[in-house]
Amino acid sequence: MSATDAAPIRAEAFIIHLARAEARKPQVERLAATLPLPINVINAVDGLALGDREIEAAYRLHLYRPRYPFALRKAEIGCFLSHRKAWQAIIDRGLDAGLIVEDDVEPDEELFGPALELAMKTIRPGDYIRFPDRSHTDSGAEVAKTGGVLLVEPTHVGLGMQLQLVGREAAAELLKATETFDRPVDTTIQMRWLAKIRILAVRPPAVRQIGHLLGGTVVQKKSKPLSEVLSREVKRAWYRLALRIAAFGRR
Repeated sequence: MSATDAAPIRAEAFIIHLARAEARKPQVERLAATLPLPINVINAVDGLALGDREIEAAYRLHLYRPRYPFALRKAEIGCFLSHRKAWQAIIDRGLDAGLIVEDDVEPDEELFGPALELAMKTIRPGDYIRFPDRSHTDSGAEVAKTGGVLLVEPTHVGLGMQLQLVGREAAAELLKATETFDRPVDTTIQMRWLAKIRILAVRPPAVRQIGHLLGGTVVQKKSKPLSEVLSREVKRAWYRLALRIAAFGRR
């Protein structure tokens, strides 16, 4: 059976929203009104409110290799736990797939509809389909196509968790693989050997991130000293290289 002949899947959307991020509530309402699926708002985990025991239960420093060179901030831990809530909701609601959307995302008026339709027709239970917001990431072999929209299997998975369509088996695999974690959720997804899922990506970008229009990010710190910025860039470059070497060694 081809992707275009596949039976419709049961899917719902999950918008991740942090209650105290009041400036983002209008965007949540906009997404709820425009996304073409039943809507659920996931109450995001507030990392700043997490206690030491809650953090220790989920987060371990240097759990995997290559080692992630930075300790996670509480907000990053909260972000990871919020995505785990969304994955669990897919299973709890008995869905075939869930569209997980962060509350600072704006779907493209022309491209998002065809991209989502193609993803819904193509997805298998063990698939995780990314909707990147950048054109220079997630290049790879073509899996499916409609008009000017492609689904590819990326050689290197890009960063960002703006929007994904996640199959039920992929959600279960991700939950199992991330009972404890040592790096941000998007960086963990890049370690595709941790979970038995197929990662696909939409090209060209069908969404954009508009956090800068909604009061800025709720994860990263607002500013850093120049010395810290330079140090992090060096460590980030080292980590990217180490990750690609590790991925190549597992092919």
